[in-house]
Amino acid sequence: MFQILTLALLISLLVTSVNGQEKPRGVAYDGRSLIVNGNRELFFSGSIHYTRSPPEMWPEIIRKAKEGGINVIQTYVFWNIHEPVQGQFNFEGNFDIVKFIKEIAEQGLYVTLRIGPYIEAEWSSGGFPYWLREVKNITFRSYNEPFVYHMKKYSEMVIDLMKKEKLFAPQGGPIILAQIENEYNNVQAAYKENGKKYIEWAANMAVGLYDGVPWIMCKQKEAPPTVINTCNGRHCADTFAGPNGPNKPTLWTENWTAQYRTFGDPPSQRSAEDLAFSVARFFAKNGTLTNYYMYHGGTNFGRSSSSFVTTRYYDEAPLDEFGLMRDPKWSHLRDLHRALRLSRRALLWGTPTVQKINQDLEITVYENIGEHMCAAFLTNNHTTQPSNITFRGANYYLPEKSVSILADCKTVVYNTQTVVSQHNSRNFVPSEKAKNLKWEMYQEKVPTVNELALKNREPLELYSLTKDKSDYAWYSTSINVNRHDLPMRSDILTVLQVASMGHALAAFVNGQYIGFGHGNNIDKSFVFRQPIVLKPGVNDITLLGELVGYPNSGAYMEKRFAGPRAVTIQGLMAGTLDITLNVWGHEVGVSGEKEQVFTEEGAKKVKWTPVTATPPGPVTWYKTYFDAPEGTDPVALKMDKMQKGMLWVNGKSLGRYWVSFLSPLGQPTQSEYHVPRAFLKPNNNLLVVFEETGGHPEKIEIVTVNRDTICSMITEYHPPNVKNFESSGSKFCPVVEDLKAGAHLTCPDDNVIEKVEFASYGDPDGACGNFTMGTCTSQNSIKVAEKYCLGKHACTIPIERVTFDEPNKDPCPNTFKTLAVQVKCVVPKKN
Repeated sequence: MFQILTLALLISLLVTSVNGQEKPRGVAYDGRSLIVNGNRELFFSGSIHYTRSPPEMWPEIIRKAKEGGINVIQTYVFWNIHEPVQGQFNFEGNFDIVKFIKEIAEQGLYVTLRIGPYIEAEWSSGGFPYWLREVKNITFRSYNEPFVYHMKKYSEMVIDLMKKEKLFAPQGGPIILAQIENEYNNVQAAYKENGKKYIEWAANMAVGLYDGVPWIMCKQKEAPPTVINTCNGRHCADTFAGPNGPNKPTLWTENWTAQYRTFGDPPSQRSAEDLAFSVARFFAKNGTLTNYYMYHGGTNFGRSSSSFVTTRYYDEAPLDEFGLMRDPKWSHLRDLHRALRLSRRALLWGTPTVQKINQDLEITVYENIGEHMCAAFLTNNHTTQPSNITFRGANYYLPEKSVSILADCKTVVYNTQTVVSQHNSRNFVPSEKAKNLKWEMYQEKVPTVNELALKNREPLELYSLTKDKSDYAWYSTSINVNRHDLPMRSDILTVLQVASMGHALAAFVNGQYIGFGHGNNIDKSFVFRQPIVLKPGVNDITLLGELVGYPNSGAYMEKRFAGPRAVTIQGLMAGTLDITLNVWGHEVGVSGEKEQVFTEEGAKKVKWTPVTATPPGPVTWYKTYFDAPEGTDPVALKMDKMQKGMLWVNGKSLGRYWVSFLSPLGQPTQSEYHVPRAFLKPNNNLLVVFEETGGHPEKIEIVTVNRDTICSMITEYHPPNVKNFESSGSKFCPVVEDLKAGAHLTCPDDNVIEKVEFASYGDPDGACGNFTMGTCTSQNSIKVAEKYCLGKHACTIPIERVTFDEPNKDPCPNTFKTLAVQVKCVVPKKN
């Protein structure tokens, strides 16, 4: 069956005439690799989502990905932004997927299109539009008649759009792979027989809609024969059992560059070295495509993120949230891609052999003797101990947990653990043009039950109440209390208790704010308890129910619930009073949303007053105007003195902020919030903040963002940079005479090095932005670095002892030397 499938795909290749020669066009595959337009290739893919950055940023982000050695861009298709209302479609602005794909093609890259329709992606509802939840008798992601009907209808719409625009590879477009469903193995057992039937139906449906490119399913061990099963994870070389058919290639659809973060999380990190190790291992074990998820994460604008996920998405990716190159992750992976491309012919046409030296050491060789092709991977799997390994008569040093790539089976062109590329550090610089902001405020009125039209005996469920139109809904009821019911002692108060299914709430009694409660990503439910002061007579109990995104994963997503479910007042003389069934009034959204006070027109509809020395606290809108910050660097808002709410600039939503939810380290998960330059005018930009619980808007800072602090930390044993080698046909050779290692520094853009902030040749420690001296250093370190680098856009400092000290003046001749250098780049002064 597999052989028939591959043959069918090969036959399906279209043929076009180019300069009188027949050239195949299309995509096929076998057990070794994908075959695109008749050529085998190694694929280095990066996930970049068009929804998470404005179109003005797309060309630069794609360009930087290409410079990093990426030749495929992977993206999801987001159903809920394209069809927010059933039958009404939106492909405008940063939802213009066609424009995005054409920009990728313009820059000469391929595309993997993950149409879902379920995408997860830390995206609200995993990409499903809210209206789908209200389809009668529907069960998501199951062999359920209503669901498969709507899924096929949507999938067909997407495929037809791509075909209409001629974006598939057989049509001359960039799309070489398509994905249906997403990580279904995680939930398949919950649906029993309908799970198995559904996944077979989904595969056949996808191939039936379009068979011009291969279809994939990630994390689907028993994928139907018509699709390729692929791996997601951090170390697929060791965790992936391989495709479930001899004629399917080994593909890695998600290599996590760190981890997404939810509010309350500590920082999520993954080193460049660990990423490189995982990729080198994967290509050593028959892999031919890896995709970095994410290569650029971007920003969850508006209310697009799933439950509790931060507005900043995968900031630890090779390109950070602002589109800046995060080194050494970006540059170390760039060098890895070059090293693997130097080995390309042997990897694609050589025969692999594996020699296990011991439990930790192994040698993998790809060789075709007749064609003079040979590449080798020397692997040390021990996590703490370096080692030496002998291969074909030569001795090679292997740092701990590393792979050395020998592009000609002789020369080490790259080691995953030894970073020869530069590092950098991110800086947030207060803007001189956008400061001294003048704030005004407008406070929401806390409603009572009589002012809310929608009545129900008990509080309504929050998801189905808001219908994804707002994060907020008011709940209010009233109780009549006899003075004899109240505590007689002044030191005893009644207590309001609200058991909520999530995500957060602000509580008010008689219009007075009494407190805020919330759940978290692990446990959305929580119990709110606060002492309250009741008066004899009628008392109004009002809650502002709050969502922080819809769920995005797990089985039976259409059956999730949120909001208050039980409300009691404790401490009354007659005991606990359950007011859950007391008749509640409801209203979706807050008035400022309905009036759109975050726009110029809407702001005129309410009365704003100057911010007082003591801000009024909860449910308050703040607005100010500012000029676009100087320069061209990205822009952000520092919100560390606020609490929780939402942000808008010139009517465009920047997303949710939540700086009061501290991580176990005692710090906000996210303090800075991206303001794309594309959202700004030169002057008089309207900034509006909706603060839910209370903060200090006068302490909000507008900052610019750069990575102008660049560094290198390199040792005497580091291999030379991989850019010093090239291969052509069966020939492999260096392109420079001197292959010694050096500290290579290059400023971003056209900037030049203004200052050497740190330099030590000896045994320094630390990281870029935080280097420290060791016990030994050359006194000439700063002087040498300045000599080679000051005033230059790029420089190389040789790692040679004679460069720093005369032989008889070396302060520590028996120390294995490291050079750490940190410089500051600036925009060059105009003459």
